[in-house]
Amino acid sequence: MGAITPKEDYTNIQHLTFDAVIVGGGGSGMRASYQLAQAGLNVAVLTKVFPTRSHTVAAQGGIGASLGNMQEDNWHYHFYDTVKGSDWLGDQDAIEFMCREAPKVVYELEHMGMPFDRNADGTIYQRPFGGHSANYGEKPVPRACAAADRTGHALLHTLYQSNVKMGTQFFVEWIALDLVRAENGDVLGVTAIDQETGNIAVFQAKATLFATGGAGRVYRASTNAYINTGDGLGMAARSGIPLQDMEFWQFHPTGVAGAGVLLTEGCRGEGAILRNKDGEPFMERYAPTLKDLAPRDFVSRSMDQEIKEGRGCGPKGDYILLDMTHLGADTIMKRLPSVFEIGKKFANVDITKEPIPVVPTIHYQMGGIPTNIHGQVVTPVPGTDNYTQPVKGFYAIGECSCVSVHGANRLGTNSLLDLVVFGKAAGEHIIDYVTKHHGDEYVALPTTVLENTMKRVRHLDETTEGENAQDVADAIRDIVQDHAGVFRTSALLDEGVKQILAIEPRVRNIHLKDKSKVFNTARVEALEVENLYEVAKATLISAAARKECRGAHTVVDFELPADHPTYSYGRRDDEWMKHTLWYSADNHLEYKPVRFQPLTVDPIPPKPRTF
Repeated sequence: MGAITPKEDYTNIQHLTFDAVIVGGGGSGMRASYQLAQAGLNVAVLTKVFPTRSHTVAAQGGIGASLGNMQEDNWHYHFYDTVKGSDWLGDQDAIEFMCREAPKVVYELEHMGMPFDRNADGTIYQRPFGGHSANYGEKPVPRACAAADRTGHALLHTLYQSNVKMGTQFFVEWIALDLVRAENGDVLGVTAIDQETGNIAVFQAKATLFATGGAGRVYRASTNAYINTGDGLGMAARSGIPLQDMEFWQFHPTGVAGAGVLLTEGCRGEGAILRNKDGEPFMERYAPTLKDLAPRDFVSRSMDQEIKEGRGCGPKGDYILLDMTHLGADTIMKRLPSVFEIGKKFANVDITKEPIPVVPTIHYQMGGIPTNIHGQVVTPVPGTDNYTQPVKGFYAIGECSCVSVHGANRLGTNSLLDLVVFGKAAGEHIIDYVTKHHGDEYVALPTTVLENTMKRVRHLDETTEGENAQDVADAIRDIVQDHAGVFRTSALLDEGVKQILAIEPRVRNIHLKDKSKVFNTARVEALEVENLYEVAKATLISAAARKECRGAHTVVDFELPADHPTYSYGRRDDEWMKHTLWYSADNHLEYKPVRFQPLTVDPIPPKPRTF
């Protein structure tokens, strides 16, 4: 097969129809597809990599649920911890829904065959985790249901096998490009490209579900896989859907220094201790009750503080040590085998004998496509106080969505929980929608269905000169990393906004040297840059506008002491207890209120966060 000329005829494009198309075959996408396949729906799952290689595989520590197998626990405590962890930016109705559903979905996974670690009496083993407490913050509680330190890996394999059993149709190494919307705004499916052949197809569906994962690759140092380029967010933003709370990015306290690879919070759950250069367990000073198991934003800032004040380790004093040597080799090999391997591979450290160097590394996006508890994508109705009008036929779940159970900071173990709870909820809602509220007929697609996609693809095919996609992507990552890190300042953020807007001509001028069709990864990277760019703009513009400190968003200019009478740590509830919405078309921001009213219990009023 010779080189294909770029002027190829695009009239032979495949048009496929399904009841539902799911974009993303990770934890949330496969939990939803399992639900749909069980109901006998015709489902297509488009996935960028083989399903068991999705980034969910990297989740180590566990899935949170108040089973109470180790000591007394209930969903009320879990609810309280999640609201407090979110720094009161989480929507309390969604948080209650997730915490109440948690035990149910964990037992469902167990029945599917998920190989959880066990206690001697056969119940699921649970380990303590950051920010999880009993009796409303009184003492740490073991709530993380774990499969050693490979919980995400076990979850993906369990869900994949269950889907294979049900006959789910996977389109592996297909990459969605653009959302298809009708004149009236309803979502009718996606356009996508097959990496193997370079062919483009239209996937039309009665319901379109985004489960495309996070966009952690918008930062230079990240625990995220290279596939996490924010594709779902880019597609939604380009089609006019706002992105919510994109200023909130979680830094995980323990990324391997220099490599960025994640070491699970489960290390600290099992008893590992963070130490400064003097060997001092310094978290006791910052969080006397929860110590090393305070929420992630808090631990990351405390570590950063130690480094800034000159107590960092190593020749440059730029990292902290995570010490597990006292746990003993047996416990480590049983409960943390992957961490032992990572220590060897990425830091040349035997964690059974010496501590390992760690630094806070970007890990998770709390923001995303705004949704409700059924996974429906919601947008504000202009000129009214209705902020939650569902977009017909469009759903989003997992890290790419923002139902806002995580608010300004996610608690460990709540991400795997979020995947399965809302994967199932969206599945149930789609079944109802497709079988009862959607006719048998497919809506005629607009004539412009391929216009944007073809324009993007042709532009790359016809370029003769321009920028290298990787150089532009690296420039985006540098801007975001340098201007929106653990500690931010107003001046840095404003400068970041200027720089990110100034880089647009480079994003639009990407040149593709290799025009071939078959497994052309350079083409994929060039298409990903546009998605990264949307995420970077949303992050910097939203962050520069939020004039307070809340959860993962700490701006040095607004920092105040913990005991400040009205603004503890600089959190300004009177003005900023609201969600940010960013619109791509003109980069403007709108705001919508935080939903305070839970479903069945009293709301938890805001108070200062102490641990």
